[in-house]
Amino acid sequence: MDLKQVAKDTSKTLIGYLTYQAVRIIMAQLSETNPPLAYWLNNFSTKSKIQDGDAYLEELLREKQDLAFRVMTVRQYLAEEVTDFLPEMVRTGIQQKNMEHQRRHLERMTQLTVSDPAASPESQVDPPAESDLA
Repeated sequence: MDLKQVAKDTSKTLIGYLTYQAVRIIMAQLSETNPPLAYWLNNFSTKSKIQDGDAYLEELLREKQDLAFRVMTVRQYLAEEVTDFLPEMVRTGIQQKNMEHQRRHLERMTQLTVSDPAASPESQVDPPAESDLA
């Protein structure tokens, strides 16, 4: 297991996600202050590779430099504000989710092994034979 590679991949994913969040924030701001530009950014974002934050910014720099700088500024602000809380939130979140998954799995397992006594063949009473009735 290459932990450094896992950290690099995680970092790249987080950078891309913060880029996406920055674009969402800017679109919300622009929809209030400059709806035509918000519309343009929305169209640009649907056509560009927003999943890859750096490729997205490269394209945006070629199209509208001022918006690209704004996205980078907001992304950096988000990173500075969010990264302090992330390590503990990620650890705690994973622990809680793992416990939930394990609990649900255990519940499913125990529901499969516990059978309904009314449905089991041993608990069903056969009707009396006609010879027993006479």
